[in-house]
Amino acid sequence: MWRRWLREGLVQGSSSSSSSSASAGGSKSESGTGSGGSDASNAKSGSSEDAEARAGAGNGATKTGGKVTFCKTEDLAIDARDAATDKASGRIDITMINRGSTTCSATGFAGVNIKDTDNTSNPIERGHAQPRITTLKPGDAAVFNLAYDIDNTGNSLAHPTNIQVTPPNETHTVSLRWPAGAGKIKGAYTDVEVYPTHTTK
Repeated sequence: MWRRWLREGLVQGSSSSSSSSASAGGSKSESGTGSGGSDASNAKSGSSEDAEARAGAGNGATKTGGKVTFCKTEDLAIDARDAATDKASGRIDITMINRGSTTCSATGFAGVNIKDTDNTSNPIERGHAQPRITTLKPGDAAVFNLAYDIDNTGNSLAHPTNIQVTPPNETHTVSLRWPAGAGKIKGAYTDVEVYPTHTTK
């Protein structure tokens, strides 16, 4: 249900902050799990794929002196919030605001791991969607979504505590708290999907 919903482009980004917000500059930096230069090639959500990297570089990036400029983790204020609109389809909106002084590109898929109460870190797979050009001027926001089915039985085996995010084409990670009140995950973490960034305008 939610997969079709997202593919049809009905998700809308929100740049509103939440209690799970974190500034990239003030967060603990961890080993990268994101696309474009990450060593975590075994993580499905974070493995680099040349075709998508080229698409991000060619379409969504700005160029300075012939070099592509991607948004750096340290220049992004990142937060996560529960954005589900019903009791069946879970959605987490993760917003990234360009706090830098120059325009940059956030085109592509962010690398996402979900950390569980048992201290394991679970890579999140990419949904079937094409990246959109996502160029951010200073102060602009981009959003991407995590989508899953909600378990209303009370028997969910997933107990997420944190969302570890590596922006597209970056290697530095920030850790966000799992939004309070978000619906329980039905199935396993492999049933959660991450969708590409898009602007909030």
